[in-house]
Amino acid sequence: MIYIQLFLSFLQIGLFSFGGGYAAMPLIQNQVVDTYHWLSMTEFTDLITISQMTPGPIAINSATFVGMKVADVPGAVVATLGCILPSCILVTILAYVYIKYKHLKTIQNILETLRPAVVSLIAVAGLSIIISAFFQENNISFDTLKFQMIAIFCVCLYLLLKKKMNPIFVMILAGLFNMFYEMVYILL
Repeated sequence: MIYIQLFLSFLQIGLFSFGGGYAAMPLIQNQVVDTYHWLSMTEFTDLITISQMTPGPIAINSATFVGMKVADVPGAVVATLGCILPSCILVTILAYVYIKYKHLKTIQNILETLRPAVVSLIAVAGLSIIISAFFQENNISFDTLKFQMIAIFCVCLYLLLKKKMNPIFVMILAGLFNMFYEMVYILL
């Protein structure tokens, strides 16, 4: 039964996650955190972090991770297959249609209409991650605010936007800064 749930859950994610990995995050969160409770919100945030650090698309990495956690290697295989199957079918069909009819105004209008929806999905995913990074247990109040995470975020944003630093180097610096902060906090 769990294999069917994993397959259908990630089949749904793969089928409706237009716009790539960031747009898929709200769908993944809905399935693995809200619907099936396979992960907590903290584990989901860790999942996104791990998915970003490993090669490959976020949705596929997430499917593999969740499948492995829930049902070991067979679960990882089933969840990953569920995630990629719709893409394989849809991309083949869309490639054929686009190549044959790309000059039609209707096709261009459809693509333009999907852009704002994809941007909103990405924004929702980003806000969910920011809330889970800045507040303890998703309890949004001043008492649960994690100031060190806001500081890390601001420094990383500055380094990425103004100094144009390599994102990998910025991630390493952020990890080292937080590790240093935690060691100082423990010692005090």
